[in-house]
Amino acid sequence: MLRAGTLNRRVEIQKRGPGVDGWGQPMPDAWIEHAKVWAGIRVSNGKEFAAAGGTASQATASIRIRYRTDITAGMRVLHKTTVYEILMPLPDEIGLEYVDLACTTTMGGG
Repeated sequence: MLRAGTLNRRVEIQKRGPGVDGWGQPMPDAWIEHAKVWAGIRVSNGKEFAAAGGTASQATASIRIRYRTDITAGMRVLHKTTVYEILMPLPDEIGLEYVDLACTTTMGGG
């Protein structure tokens, strides 16, 4: 059984879709809220590389959420100010308790 204490971060899962900008104008391709869920975030490794305007850091992460079937690659997870791009959802097919989201995040650069 998945313990609730391991899901200790409130995150927003976003998808591409029609939205509005700060002035109320329609935007055909914006990031919009898909769901707000509790998650556990584990950053597994990182690297630094040269980017326009300086250096940037990239890390891979695994984000565990309760089992659901509506999460796809190409969506993203927002935790505070950090954006994690979902590369692949990896569901627990046996127990149907959780989905691990294989993600990357990049910070810095120009």
